[in-house]
Amino acid sequence: MGKTVTICFTNNKGGSGKSTTCSNLGAAMARAGKKVLLVDGDMQLNLSLAFFSEEWVLEHAQGENNLYYAIGKQADLTDYIVHTPYENLDLVPSSTLMSSIEYELFTKWQREFILRKCLQRIKDSEVYDYILIDAPPTLGGWVMNILCASDKVIIPVEASPWGMFGLANMFEFLNEVKQISPELEVAGIAVTKVDTRKNYFKQTMETLHQLESIYVFEHVIRVDSSVEWSQDNSVPVVEYKKSSRSAKEYTELAEEVMNRVSR
Repeated sequence: MGKTVTICFTNNKGGSGKSTTCSNLGAAMARAGKKVLLVDGDMQLNLSLAFFSEEWVLEHAQGENNLYYAIGKQADLTDYIVHTPYENLDLVPSSTLMSSIEYELFTKWQREFILRKCLQRIKDSEVYDYILIDAPPTLGGWVMNILCASDKVIIPVEASPWGMFGLANMFEFLNEVKQISPELEVAGIAVTKVDTRKNYFKQTMETLHQLESIYVFEHVIRVDSSVEWSQDNSVPVVEYKKSSRSAKEYTELAEEVMNRVSR
C-alpha cells in the first residue's frame, strides 16, 4: 500500500451531488479492493446517511463519537472511526452541531490546519489508500480546514442552468487556500445529474471545457431513480443495485479518479 491520498468533495452550491458522489466513489473504490476512510464534514449528515439508518446517524450525531467532538478536542481521528457494513470502507460520522464549527474555530491557533492535524496520524500510518471528505456547501473557515487537509479536490457540478452558479467564487476561494496550502490540487470537475436529452448538458460541458487548466472527468453521472431508492435504504447505489446504470457510471468514474490522482 502506498501513500494515502486525501480527496475532498466541495462545491459552494447546494444540490450538486457532493455527498452522493463522495459516498459512491468511496464504495466503488472499496469494491475495487482499496481501503477507504470517509469523513462526513457536513452538518446535514448525508454522507453518514448513505451507509447507516437515520436512527443510527442521529444517535452518533447527538453523542460524542463524531467529527465535531474530535475537532473540538483537536484529537486524533483514529478513535472516531466506525466500520460501515462494507469491507474496506470506514467512516468518521458527523454531527448537527457542525453548524457552529465556524464560530468555534475562530479563536483557535492555526485554525486552518486543525483537521489536517487530526488526520495526520491516520495518513502517516498509510492504513488507507484514500481518505474522502464531504464538505458542506459553503465557503468559510471550516471548508478551508477541509481543503488544507486534502491533497486533491473534486468539484461535483450539476448539469443544469444553475449548476455552475458561483463556480467562479469556488475557484477564487481555492486560490486563496493555495496561498497557505500550496500543495493542494484540483483533480477535476465531476458532472452529475445529467440528462443527455437536454441542451443544458451540452451547454454545461462546452462551458466547463473552456475553463483554463481544469480537468473535466470523462465519465458523467446521469439521472437515475436507482440513486434515490438507494438513499432511501441507506445503501450506496453501487451496492444497492449493482446492475443499474448509476452503479456502472460511479464505478467507471471511481476508476478514472483513481488513475488521475495516482499520477
